Amino acid sequence: MKRKSLIKNGFASLSLIFLMAFTFPVPGRLVDSASGQNPLLGEQCDMNNNVFADGEELTYKLYYNWNFVWLSAGEITFRVKDMGNKYYISAIGQTYKSYDWFFKVRDKYEVWVDKETLLPELSVREVQEGGYSMYDKMTFDHKRGTIASLRGKTKDQAQLTEYEVESCLHDILSILYYIRNVEFDAMKPGDNVPIKIFIDKKKWPLRVKYQGKDSHKRIKGVGKFKTLKFSPEVIKGYVFKTDDPMTIWASDDKNRIPLMIESPVRVGSVKAVIKNYKGLKHALAAKVANDVETDNDKD
Repeated sequence: MKRKSLIKNGFASLSLIFLMAFTFPVPGRLVDSASGQNPLLGEQCDMNNNVFADGEELTYKLYYNWNFVWLSAGEITFRVKDMGNKYYISAIGQTYKSYDWFFKVRDKYEVWVDKETLLPELSVREVQEGGYSMYDKMTFDHKRGTIASLRGKTKDQAQLTEYEVESCLHDILSILYYIRNVEFDAMKPGDNVPIKIFIDKKKWPLRVKYQGKDSHKRIKGVGKFKTLKFSPEVIKGYVFKTDDPMTIWASDDKNRIPLMIESPVRVGSVKAVIKNYKGLKHALAAKVANDVETDNDKD
C-alpha cells in the first residue's frame, strides 16, 4: 500500500516538479567562482524581458519511470498573454485520460507579472490530484513586503493569511520567466547561485549549479540542440531523493526555453520533454541544423 501511494505521488508531483526544476540563477551579476555563489545577490529585483512574447506556447510531455518502464503520464502547457502593463502566464498540467482511472491530475497555475519588472502581482494555483484538492490565491505587495494568501481545500473554503516576507520573491511560475532572461556568459561550470521562491506558505531558498554547455543534446521527438545544462538543488522529503541530482537542459539561444528535465523521485524517476513550441520571440537558433530524426527518436 505504501509503494502504491509513493507511485501515485510521483504522478501527482509531475507538474510541480517540472515548475520547480526550471529555477535558474539570478541574472545580471558576476558569480564568485571561489565561493561558488553570487556575492551581489538580491541587489536587483527588476528584469527587462528579452526572451518571450505574447502568444508563446510551450507544451511538454511528462513521463514516469517505474521498474525500468517509461510511462507517458500526461502533459503540461505554458502560455503567455500580453495584458497591457502586465503579462498573464498560465501552466495547465494533466494526466492522460488513459491514466485517470489510476490517479487523475488536473493542475492549473496562473500568474500576473509586471511587464517592467517581471515580478508577480497575483498568482493562483488550483490543484486536483486524486482525492486531494487545493486552492491558493496569493497577492504580492513588494513595497510593503507582504504576501496575502487565500488558501484552502477549495476556493469556497479558502481562508486569508498574510505573510511578512523580504522583497523580490517570486512564485513558482513567475520565476521561470524571470530567469529565462539570465545572461550566462559570466558563469563557469560548477558555479552555484541561490534563488528564492514562495510556495506552500513559506519561502524556499535553493541553489542551482551551472554544469556548462552540451552542444549536441538529443531531445526525444524534436532533434538535437545546443543546450545549457543545470542541476538545481531539490527539497528533500517525500517526493525527491537526494543521492541523484535533477538535470535540466535549456536552449542555448535568445529564447532559453526549457527543453528537458530528468529527476529521480522516491520511487522511480520523472522526465519532462518538450513536445510543441510556437509563438517564440526569436528563431530557435539552438536547434542543430541538418539533424534528421529517426523512428527511434520519436514517441
